Amino acid sequence: MKYNQLGKTGVLVSELCLGTMTFGGKGYWTAIGQLPQDEVNQIIKTSIDSGINFIDTANGYSEGLSEMMLGEALKKLGIVRQEVVIATKVRLRMGPGANQVGLSRLHIADSVNDSLKRLNLSHIDLLYIHGVDPVTPLEETMRGLEDVVRSGKVRYIGISNHPAWMVVKANSYAERMGWTKFVASQNYYAIAGRDIERELLPMALSEGIGIMPWSPLAGGFLSGKFTREKAIAGNSRRDTFDFPPINKEKSYDIIDVMRGIAGHHKVSVASVALNWVISQPGVTSTIIGAKTVQQLTDNISAVDLVLSPEEMQQLNEISALSSEYPGWMVNRQMQGRWPADSE
Repeated sequence: MKYNQLGKTGVLVSELCLGTMTFGGKGYWTAIGQLPQDEVNQIIKTSIDSGINFIDTANGYSEGLSEMMLGEALKKLGIVRQEVVIATKVRLRMGPGANQVGLSRLHIADSVNDSLKRLNLSHIDLLYIHGVDPVTPLEETMRGLEDVVRSGKVRYIGISNHPAWMVVKANSYAERMGWTKFVASQNYYAIAGRDIERELLPMALSEGIGIMPWSPLAGGFLSGKFTREKAIAGNSRRDTFDFPPINKEKSYDIIDVMRGIAGHHKVSVASVALNWVISQPGVTSTIIGAKTVQQLTDNISAVDLVLSPEEMQQLNEISALSSEYPGWMVNRQMQGRWPADSE
């Protein structure tokens, strides 16, 4: 297991991060996973034993139950607090009240206090804002985040599911005011979903923000269970929860190439898909989830896979994004920029 720098901080996090959406299963989240506490404990123990020191949850996962089960597992297993980096999130609705949702100073403060109680922790290492709040001004959100950092309840902050311009704008407010800036951006990134390469990934590389890919297997579609001949796997969350959206015809083409590479290396298709994400520039820690220890172990093994330059080229070509403006104009106008180009 390799460890990478968390943005511009001195904190090191494992190249894989354990995601906890499968913990518990309550309300909307039952389609993703319904792991009981004893299995949660085993999943976390296996992750820690493999070298993973980074665990990601959210207050909204199973309406707070995921955080509670994570906190219980950490206590039950006797895991030393300083040996793990715990991330959680704020933004999703947490109750029926008008203010129990969003990114206001009020809701951020309430959510952090509630998350700490559920996790049974004294502080959160990394707090993400979980999505865009169209009601709350960015200035207020950044002030609310600064409040919880200065209180000692949160160490670092991150952002998730925001466009690149909002990330830069938010960090510019923080810099101007002397507040804490975002060090991580959690985004959907998979070989079948490379959209962040248009704006978000170049922004993160430029600004020194770590990219934390979520759903690197595209909601299980890249697990190897799905083919053109088998559109329903029968034991995948994709069967009943078809998310995130992907171009399935293009994804089948990608799967065909990955299956050939997986066969050559005697690994799973999922390992190839994960390894591709892990290997991308700017990626700090790739979030993996699991319903079983066997599934988790297979996902973890992806870090040991070594793909040849030719195999990576195959994967890059079959999954390439279509050219969009202004990208194609930027590339066109690069011609002749250097003296040698015009000779």
